[in-house]
Amino acid sequence: MTYQEAYQKATGELKAAGIPEPESDSWILLEHVTGMTRTRYYVDGFERMPKNEEDRFFELVSCRKTRIPVQHLTGVQEFMGYEFAVNEHVLVPRQDTEILVEEAEKRLLLMKKENPVKVLDMCTGSGCIPISLKLRNPQIVIEGADISEEALKVAEKNAKKLGVSGKWIQTDMFENITGTFDMITSNPPYIPTKVIEELEAEVRLHDPYEALDGKEDGLYFYRVLALECSKHLNKGGCVYFEIGYDQAEAVSRILTIAGYREIEVIKDEPGLDRVVKARWNR
Repeated sequence: MTYQEAYQKATGELKAAGIPEPESDSWILLEHVTGMTRTRYYVDGFERMPKNEEDRFFELVSCRKTRIPVQHLTGVQEFMGYEFAVNEHVLVPRQDTEILVEEAEKRLLLMKKENPVKVLDMCTGSGCIPISLKLRNPQIVIEGADISEEALKVAEKNAKKLGVSGKWIQTDMFENITGTFDMITSNPPYIPTKVIEELEAEVRLHDPYEALDGKEDGLYFYRVLALECSKHLNKGGCVYFEIGYDQAEAVSRILTIAGYREIEVIKDEPGLDRVVKARWNR
């Protein structure tokens, strides 16, 4: 089978299996197995594919047909232009979360301090938020916290791979957090428990449940964050939280009641509410 024949066959199989974006997934898997670039594909696509590559490629295609996320099959996902390792213990970084990083970075550029700006990322998962911030703003100090020991192993792996120094803390929310910070970011679990069963199979069956479940109304962790962040923020410190598309009003109200000010909702590219930011009014 040639490279082009393999790609076309895989795309057809994924499409027949009801996989969204079958062309994209076929290409990602082909590139992962063969290292082939787009240019090489168009030039050398009529060449025969080595049998070992063909077997491995269609093995991964078969796995994808069972709704295993393509990122779990390749072990990587791009985020903010960097390649992050991912597995079943962490949420796959999504483009929506890049909005949080971009907004937090705007604030970092305005902070003028004698000492390095300290940033804590709660529910850090793969570490994509604090690591990206550190890569783009080397002067800051980052800490990432998560309840999952396995997730923190992934975060540490990503930090090492991308040449970033940081502190990684296993903790149930703020239980083991000490010290204060100039900024706290978080993409917490925010999906109401009853809604999880309605999610696409790639998320429902393969993302870690504890990274999805925001309890009954999806707002549990925002209440904890609003209360506990205030105890760990320096004067004028800010918070940046990713939210569900329909949670802006509720999360803003939680922050207002808790004493935060300058609360603002940021939309993503499709125009949906995506990030709430606020300043602690100490």
